[in-house]
Amino acid sequence: MKSPLLFLPGAVPAEGQDEGVAAHYGDLFREQRALADGTGLVDLSHRGVVTVTGDDRLSWLHLLLTQHVSELPAGRATEALILSAHGHIEHALYLVDDGETVWAHVEPGTQGALIAYLESMKFFYRVEVADRTDDIAVVHLPAGSIAEPPEGVVVRETSYGRDLFLPRADLESYAASYGPPAGILAYEALRIEGHRPRLGFETDHRTIPHELGWIGSAVHLHKGCYRGQETVARVENLGKPPRRLVFLHLDGSEVHLPGHGTPVRLAADGAEGRQLGFITTSARHHELGPIALALVKRNVPVDAELMAGDTAAAQEAVVEA
Repeated sequence: MKSPLLFLPGAVPAEGQDEGVAAHYGDLFREQRALADGTGLVDLSHRGVVTVTGDDRLSWLHLLLTQHVSELPAGRATEALILSAHGHIEHALYLVDDGETVWAHVEPGTQGALIAYLESMKFFYRVEVADRTDDIAVVHLPAGSIAEPPEGVVVRETSYGRDLFLPRADLESYAASYGPPAGILAYEALRIEGHRPRLGFETDHRTIPHELGWIGSAVHLHKGCYRGQETVARVENLGKPPRRLVFLHLDGSEVHLPGHGTPVRLAADGAEGRQLGFITTSARHHELGPIALALVKRNVPVDAELMAGDTAAAQEAVVEA
Protein backbone atom coordinates (compact mmCIF):
# COMPACT_ATOMS: atom_id res chain seq x y z
CA MET A 1 0.00 0.00 0.00
CA LYS A 2 1.71 3.19 -1.21
CA SER A 3 1.32 6.34 0.82
CA PRO A 4 -0.12 9.39 -0.99
CA LEU A 5 2.77 11.36 0.51
CA LEU A 6 5.09 9.56 -1.93
CA PHE A 7 3.71 11.91 -4.56
CA LEU A 8 4.94 15.04 -2.76
CA PRO A 9 7.79 16.98 -4.41
CA GLY A 10 11.21 15.47 -3.68
CA ALA A 11 9.87 12.22 -2.19
CA VAL A 12 12.24 9.27 -2.63
CA PRO A 13 10.64 5.87 -1.89
CA ALA A 14 12.03 3.75 0.91
CA GLU A 15 13.03 0.16 0.26
CA GLY A 16 12.87 -3.13 2.10
CA GLN A 17 10.82 -3.30 5.26
CA ASP A 18 9.83 0.35 4.95
CA GLU A 19 8.63 0.16 1.37
CA GLY A 20 5.47 2.19 0.83
CA VAL A 21 6.56 5.43 2.50
CA ALA A 22 9.25 8.00 1.70
CA ALA A 23 12.87 7.45 2.67
CA HIS A 24 13.33 11.22 2.51
CA TYR A 25 12.01 14.30 0.76
CA GLY A 26 15.27 15.61 -0.64
CA ASP A 27 17.13 16.86 2.44
CA LEU A 28 17.83 14.17 5.02
CA PHE A 29 19.62 16.35 7.57
CA ARG A 30 17.09 19.18 7.38
CA GLU A 31 14.37 16.62 8.06
CA GLN A 32 16.26 15.24 11.05
CA ARG A 33 16.84 18.69 12.50
CA ALA A 34 13.16 19.51 12.10
CA LEU A 35 12.14 16.41 14.04
CA ALA A 36 14.76 17.11 16.73
CA ASP A 37 13.30 20.63 17.04
CA GLY A 38 9.76 19.27 17.42
CA THR A 39 8.41 20.24 14.01
CA GLY A 40 7.06 18.28 11.06
CA LEU A 41 5.72 14.74 11.03
CA VAL A 42 6.70 11.25 9.90
CA ASP A 43 4.53 9.12 7.65
CA LEU A 44 4.35 5.64 9.23
CA SER A 45 1.30 4.60 7.23
CA HIS A 46 3.02 1.40 6.08
CA ARG A 47 2.84 -0.05 9.61
CA GLY A 48 0.16 -2.55 10.53
CA VAL A 49 -2.70 -1.46 12.79
CA VAL A 50 -4.53 -3.97 14.99
CA THR A 51 -7.40 -3.29 17.40
CA VAL A 52 -8.85 -5.36 20.24
CA THR A 53 -12.32 -4.57 21.57
CA GLY A 54 -14.56 -6.23 24.14
CA ASP A 55 -15.00 -6.25 27.90
CA ASP A 56 -12.14 -8.72 28.44
CA ARG A 57 -9.60 -7.06 26.13
CA LEU A 58 -7.12 -5.93 28.81
CA SER A 59 -7.32 -8.99 31.05
CA TRP A 60 -7.03 -11.23 27.97
CA LEU A 61 -4.03 -9.40 26.51
CA HIS A 62 -2.42 -9.46 29.95
CA LEU A 63 -2.23 -13.26 29.64
CA LEU A 64 -0.51 -13.12 26.24
CA LEU A 65 1.82 -10.13 26.37
CA THR A 66 5.06 -9.52 28.24
CA GLN A 67 3.72 -6.23 29.61
CA HIS A 68 1.38 -5.63 32.56
CA VAL A 69 -1.79 -4.34 30.87
CA SER A 70 -4.67 -5.69 32.94
CA GLU A 71 -5.11 -2.30 34.62
CA LEU A 72 -3.72 -0.10 31.85
CA PRO A 73 -5.27 3.37 32.25
CA ALA A 74 -7.01 4.84 29.23
CA GLY A 75 -4.62 7.02 27.26
CA ARG A 76 -1.40 5.62 28.72
CA ALA A 77 1.00 4.36 26.05
CA THR A 78 3.01 1.21 26.49
CA GLU A 79 4.81 -1.39 24.42
CA ALA A 80 4.78 -5.15 24.69
CA LEU A 81 6.17 -8.29 23.12
CA ILE A 82 4.87 -11.71 22.22
CA LEU A 83 7.45 -14.43 22.76
CA SER A 84 7.84 -17.98 21.56
CA ALA A 85 7.74 -20.85 24.04
CA HIS A 86 11.54 -20.57 24.21
CA GLY A 87 11.44 -16.85 24.98
CA HIS A 88 12.42 -15.58 21.53
CA ILE A 89 10.79 -12.37 20.33
CA GLU A 90 8.05 -12.92 17.73
CA HIS A 91 6.05 -9.66 17.79
CA ALA A 92 6.43 -6.13 19.13
CA LEU A 93 3.30 -4.07 19.79
CA TYR A 94 3.12 -0.31 20.43
CA LEU A 95 -0.25 0.17 22.05
CA VAL A 96 -2.69 2.39 23.87
CA ASP A 97 -6.21 1.83 25.21
CA ASP A 98 -8.79 4.57 24.59
CA GLY A 99 -11.24 3.26 27.19
CA GLU A 100 -13.11 1.04 24.74
CA THR A 101 -10.49 -0.29 22.33
CA VAL A 102 -6.84 -1.27 22.45
CA TRP A 103 -5.01 0.21 19.47
CA ALA A 104 -1.62 -1.18 18.45
CA HIS A 105 0.72 -0.55 15.58
CA VAL A 106 3.20 -3.21 14.53
CA GLU A 107 5.92 -3.81 11.96
CA PRO A 108 4.78 -3.66 8.32
CA GLY A 109 3.44 -7.00 7.13
CA THR A 110 3.41 -8.67 10.57
CA GLN A 111 -0.22 -7.94 11.43
CA GLY A 112 -1.53 -11.03 9.66
CA ALA A 113 0.57 -13.46 11.70
CA LEU A 114 -0.14 -11.52 14.88
CA ILE A 115 -3.91 -11.62 14.33
CA ALA A 116 -3.79 -15.33 13.51
CA TYR A 117 -2.08 -15.98 16.84
CA LEU A 118 -4.47 -13.75 18.78
CA GLU A 119 -7.49 -15.42 17.16
CA SER A 120 -6.17 -18.84 18.15
CA MET A 121 -6.06 -17.72 21.80
CA LYS A 122 -9.54 -16.19 22.15
CA PHE A 123 -11.27 -19.25 23.66
CA PHE A 124 -14.22 -18.02 25.77
CA TYR A 125 -12.98 -14.45 26.25
CA ARG A 126 -15.20 -11.56 25.18
CA VAL A 127 -12.84 -9.97 22.67
CA GLU A 128 -12.81 -9.08 18.99
CA VAL A 129 -9.58 -8.65 17.04
CA ALA A 130 -9.48 -6.59 13.83
CA ASP A 131 -6.96 -5.59 11.17
CA ARG A 132 -7.43 -1.83 10.68
CA THR A 133 -4.43 -1.28 8.40
CA ASP A 134 -6.56 -0.57 5.33
CA ASP A 135 -8.45 2.32 6.93
CA ILE A 136 -6.08 3.65 9.62
CA ALA A 137 -2.66 5.22 9.04
CA VAL A 138 -0.04 5.87 11.73
CA VAL A 139 1.51 9.34 11.78
CA HIS A 140 4.32 10.32 14.15
CA LEU A 141 4.66 13.79 15.66
CA PRO A 142 8.04 14.40 17.37
CA ALA A 143 8.43 15.35 21.01
CA GLY A 144 7.76 19.04 21.49
CA SER A 145 5.42 19.31 18.53
CA ILE A 146 2.59 21.80 18.99
CA ALA A 147 0.53 20.25 16.19
CA GLU A 148 -2.96 19.33 17.37
CA PRO A 149 -4.37 15.91 16.48
CA PRO A 150 -7.79 16.05 14.78
CA GLU A 151 -10.74 15.63 17.12
CA GLY A 152 -11.56 11.99 17.82
CA VAL A 153 -8.17 10.62 16.70
CA VAL A 154 -6.54 8.14 19.08
CA VAL A 155 -3.12 9.33 20.27
CA ARG A 156 -0.28 7.27 21.71
CA GLU A 157 2.03 9.65 23.58
CA THR A 158 5.60 8.70 24.56
CA SER A 159 8.76 10.48 25.66
CA TYR A 160 9.96 10.73 22.06
CA GLY A 161 6.70 11.86 20.44
CA ARG A 162 3.09 11.07 19.65
CA ASP A 163 1.72 8.38 17.34
CA LEU A 164 -1.63 9.26 15.78
CA PHE A 165 -4.04 6.59 14.54
CA LEU A 166 -5.40 8.73 11.72
CA PRO A 167 -8.12 7.78 9.22
CA ARG A 168 -6.17 6.86 6.10
CA ALA A 169 -8.42 9.01 3.97
CA ASP A 170 -7.28 12.08 5.97
CA LEU A 171 -3.53 11.41 5.72
CA GLU A 172 -2.80 13.72 2.80
CA SER A 173 -4.81 16.68 4.11
CA TYR A 174 -3.38 16.33 7.63
CA ALA A 175 0.19 16.25 6.30
CA ALA A 176 -0.51 19.36 4.25
CA SER A 177 -1.66 21.16 7.40
CA TYR A 178 1.20 20.12 9.71
CA GLY A 179 4.09 19.35 7.39
CA PRO A 180 6.62 19.44 6.03
CA PRO A 181 7.00 15.70 6.42
CA ALA A 182 10.25 13.94 7.28
CA GLY A 183 11.19 10.63 5.74
CA ILE A 184 11.68 7.31 7.49
CA LEU A 185 15.50 7.70 7.33
CA ALA A 186 15.32 10.75 9.58
CA TYR A 187 13.03 8.90 11.99
CA GLU A 188 15.39 5.90 12.01
CA ALA A 189 18.44 8.06 12.72
CA LEU A 190 16.74 9.45 15.83
CA ARG A 191 15.60 5.96 16.82
CA ILE A 192 19.19 4.72 16.68
CA GLU A 193 20.35 7.74 18.68
CA GLY A 194 17.70 6.85 21.28
CA HIS A 195 18.88 3.21 21.44
CA ARG A 196 15.36 1.99 20.65
CA PRO A 197 15.32 -1.54 19.19
CA ARG A 198 13.07 -2.52 16.30
CA LEU A 199 11.67 -5.93 15.46
CA GLY A 200 13.28 -7.42 12.36
CA PHE A 201 16.24 -5.05 12.58
CA GLU A 202 17.72 -5.57 16.03
CA THR A 203 16.13 -9.03 16.30
CA ASP A 204 16.74 -12.36 14.65
CA HIS A 205 15.16 -15.79 15.19
CA ARG A 206 16.84 -16.26 18.59
CA THR A 207 16.74 -12.79 20.16
CA ILE A 208 15.49 -12.58 23.74
CA PRO A 209 14.31 -9.33 25.41
CA HIS A 210 17.29 -8.95 27.76
CA GLU A 211 19.69 -8.63 24.83
CA LEU A 212 18.04 -5.44 23.58
CA GLY A 213 17.23 -3.65 26.82
CA TRP A 214 13.51 -4.28 26.38
CA ILE A 215 13.18 -5.25 30.05
CA GLY A 216 11.10 -2.58 31.74
CA SER A 217 9.85 -0.75 28.68
CA ALA A 218 8.23 -3.82 27.08
CA VAL A 219 8.62 -6.62 29.65
CA HIS A 220 7.18 -6.55 33.16
CA LEU A 221 9.11 -8.83 35.51
CA HIS A 222 6.42 -9.17 38.18
CA LYS A 223 3.26 -10.28 36.43
CA GLY A 224 1.48 -13.56 35.79
CA CYS A 225 2.45 -16.26 33.35
CA TYR A 226 2.79 -15.74 29.61
CA ARG A 227 4.42 -17.76 26.89
CA GLY A 228 8.21 -17.53 27.15
CA GLN A 229 8.21 -16.23 30.73
CA GLU A 230 10.43 -19.06 31.97
CA THR A 231 13.29 -17.88 29.76
CA VAL A 232 12.86 -14.27 30.87
CA ALA A 233 12.84 -15.26 34.55
CA ARG A 234 15.82 -17.61 34.18
CA VAL A 235 18.00 -14.97 32.53
CA GLU A 236 16.90 -12.31 35.00
CA ASN A 237 17.53 -14.43 38.09
CA LEU A 238 20.31 -16.83 37.15
CA GLY A 239 22.43 -15.40 34.40
CA LYS A 240 22.98 -12.88 31.65
CA PRO A 241 21.96 -12.86 28.00
CA PRO A 242 24.42 -14.31 25.45
CA ARG A 243 24.46 -11.08 23.44
CA ARG A 244 24.01 -7.37 24.10
CA LEU A 245 22.98 -4.32 22.09
CA VAL A 246 25.61 -1.62 21.57
CA PHE A 247 25.55 1.85 20.04
CA LEU A 248 28.36 2.55 17.59
CA HIS A 249 30.05 5.74 16.44
CA LEU A 250 31.31 4.89 12.96
CA ASP A 251 34.34 6.28 11.17
CA GLY A 252 33.03 9.24 9.21
CA SER A 253 35.63 8.96 6.45
CA GLU A 254 33.90 5.93 4.94
CA VAL A 255 31.59 6.65 2.02
CA HIS A 256 29.24 3.73 2.57
CA LEU A 257 27.40 2.79 5.74
CA PRO A 258 27.73 -0.83 6.88
CA GLY A 259 24.37 -2.45 6.22
CA HIS A 260 22.27 -4.85 8.28
CA GLY A 261 24.18 -8.06 8.91
CA THR A 262 27.67 -6.60 8.41
CA PRO A 263 30.07 -8.59 10.63
CA VAL A 264 31.50 -6.89 13.72
CA ARG A 265 35.00 -7.87 14.87
CA LEU A 266 37.66 -6.60 17.24
CA ALA A 267 39.76 -3.96 15.49
CA ALA A 268 42.89 -5.55 16.94
CA ASP A 269 42.12 -8.84 15.14
CA GLY A 270 41.78 -7.29 11.70
CA ALA A 271 39.53 -8.39 8.84
CA GLU A 272 40.30 -12.07 9.43
CA GLY A 273 39.35 -11.98 13.09
CA ARG A 274 36.47 -13.92 14.59
CA GLN A 275 33.02 -12.42 14.08
CA LEU A 276 31.63 -11.20 17.39
CA GLY A 277 28.33 -9.76 16.23
CA PHE A 278 26.64 -7.89 13.43
CA ILE A 279 25.28 -4.48 12.51
CA THR A 280 21.52 -4.27 13.00
CA THR A 281 20.78 -0.71 11.76
CA SER A 282 22.95 2.19 10.61
CA ALA A 283 22.25 5.81 9.69
CA ARG A 284 23.78 9.22 9.08
CA HIS A 285 22.91 11.55 11.94
CA HIS A 286 22.74 15.34 11.53
CA GLU A 287 24.97 15.91 14.59
CA LEU A 288 26.67 12.61 15.44
CA GLY A 289 27.66 11.59 11.92
CA PRO A 290 27.54 7.90 10.95
CA ILE A 291 26.01 5.80 13.76
CA ALA A 292 24.69 2.28 14.17
CA LEU A 293 23.25 -0.28 16.53
CA ALA A 294 24.85 -3.71 16.69
CA LEU A 295 24.28 -6.97 18.51
CA VAL A 296 27.53 -8.41 19.90
CA LYS A 297 28.56 -11.25 22.19
CA ARG A 298 28.20 -10.35 25.85
CA ASN A 299 31.89 -10.94 26.62
CA VAL A 300 33.14 -8.35 24.11
CA PRO A 301 34.99 -5.77 26.27
CA VAL A 302 32.91 -2.60 26.57
CA ASP A 303 35.95 -0.42 25.82
CA ALA A 304 37.15 -2.45 22.83
CA GLU A 305 37.58 -0.75 19.46
CA LEU A 306 35.54 -2.60 16.86
CA MET A 307 35.38 -2.95 13.10
CA ALA A 308 32.05 -3.08 11.28
CA GLY A 309 33.16 -4.66 8.05
CA ASP A 310 35.91 -2.25 6.95
CA THR A 311 34.65 0.63 9.10
CA ALA A 312 36.19 1.50 12.46
CA ALA A 313 33.67 1.80 15.27
CA ALA A 314 33.71 2.97 18.89
CA GLN A 315 31.02 1.46 21.09
CA GLU A 316 28.76 2.68 23.85
CA ALA A 317 27.00 0.09 25.99
CA VAL A 318 23.22 -0.08 25.73
CA VAL A 319 22.87 -3.34 27.64
CA GLU A 320 25.28 -4.12 30.47
CA ALA A 321 27.90 -6.77 29.84
